[in-house]
Amino acid sequence: MNTPPNHIVIVGGGTAGWMAANLMSHQWAKLNCTITLIESQAIGTVGVGEGTTPFFQGFFDRLGIQESEWMQAANATYKCGIRFPDWVSNANKTSYFHPFYSHIDSPQVPLFFANANFRREGMEVDAHPDDFFVTAKLADQCRSPIAKSDSLQRLDYGYHFDAGLLGEFLKQKGIQRGVRHIDDKVSDVRLDANGDISSVIAVNAGELTADLFVDCSGFKGLLIQQALGEEMVSYQSQLFNNSAVAIPTAIDCSEALPSETVSKALSNGWVWHIPLANRFGNGYVYSADYLSPEEAEQELRQHLGAKADGVKALHLNWTPGRITHHWKNNCIAIGLSQGFLEPLEAPMLNIIQRSIENFVELYEKSGFTREYQQEFNQDINSLIDGTRDYLQAHYKLNSREDSQYWKDCRSNINQSKELKAILDGWISNTNFDQVLRDNIHNQVYFKTSWYCILAGMDHFEEASKPAVRAAKRNHHRAKEASLAKAEGFVEHKEQLKVIYNR
Repeated sequence: MNTPPNHIVIVGGGTAGWMAANLMSHQWAKLNCTITLIESQAIGTVGVGEGTTPFFQGFFDRLGIQESEWMQAANATYKCGIRFPDWVSNANKTSYFHPFYSHIDSPQVPLFFANANFRREGMEVDAHPDDFFVTAKLADQCRSPIAKSDSLQRLDYGYHFDAGLLGEFLKQKGIQRGVRHIDDKVSDVRLDANGDISSVIAVNAGELTADLFVDCSGFKGLLIQQALGEEMVSYQSQLFNNSAVAIPTAIDCSEALPSETVSKALSNGWVWHIPLANRFGNGYVYSADYLSPEEAEQELRQHLGAKADGVKALHLNWTPGRITHHWKNNCIAIGLSQGFLEPLEAPMLNIIQRSIENFVELYEKSGFTREYQQEFNQDINSLIDGTRDYLQAHYKLNSREDSQYWKDCRSNINQSKELKAILDGWISNTNFDQVLRDNIHNQVYFKTSWYCILAGMDHFEEASKPAVRAAKRNHHRAKEASLAKAEGFVEHKEQLKVIYNR
């Protein structure tokens, strides 16, 4: 066993920096390792609201932090999944729901897979995912994923939260765990003869030396990009969106509180609608090549109506892509310094969490050496690239005709060979499950998610398929069963009253 690091310096705070600080402090508390996080309050962080996948539950479980504690601090609500209205215009249903698959769905989901494959063969059977998953029905009824009775099976679920408030909560937890916090700005980064980072220079605190540095400095990548020269690989040709405008709106206390994220397609992109305990987060994600910031803000305000009157808009922009070496020399990049794709499906927090957890595991496993550096970089690149493919599939599968943006997204030939194989495999007579096995590796989006997006966006070509004998028809529907089960779950707003003690 090599010597553990005596000192770790994390540059940048926010959700990414304080998640890293808390997990490293928790994991290595008994190793006499000092952790310092330096951030400048003057610079601030990017965070307008966030959604998670069910993986996020495991992060707080690992730290021993109760759901009721952090949810209240971050104005968090429950998330049963994501609804996608108006991405398709040539189907009976112009919306579909991307659910979180739980064990309670097991009786219905094989029927969904079977019906989807029958539809691929040209049969008129129900293959819309909304009719087969309990969380879709919970979201329809504004219910939480928490059951009234312990006799019902536990569901997987995600969260919505205020990113700024969550970062502040994690900051206080980190300081309580012994993380040293410095409010200062890094003005210089020094390298040693081997190319490692030897120290960072702060304006007021002076020189900070360390064995390991964590870059959570956001888009500018102060350590990994500027100091170590790691270049960004652009995905602009695959993911067109590079801008967003966000406007929060008030919650109507007389209405039921949703338990879903809504990602609704507009003329040149899509708008998110995220319910927090105290407000709604809204934002229009678009490509600056097709829409100006002023046009995007105007369209968003028209979409939101009077609730947005007088509310200041926040404009954001980025270049979609990633770096190649997330762990380089003695520096690990976490968060926006690794790159960014876009907000669709809320993938960034999952990438942050997976990066931190994988690094901590491999670094410790190797005896605090760089033995698994290449393996780590390959795994994270595979995760990000797989996420990119799933995001791009939304745009490839759209059937809107109202703007050049949507037509160009659909006809875009710049795609990975894995995504092309999946889309081609779906509309062919190939065994689609085998296609998925051959083309998804180390990804967060597996079989259920791919079936849901392809069937939900009505990506079938019945006219070109041969007739299939009637004996293969499968008329099973899970809708009524799902509705019955949904009645055993608490209304979302009522459940939050328990969480928030009000």
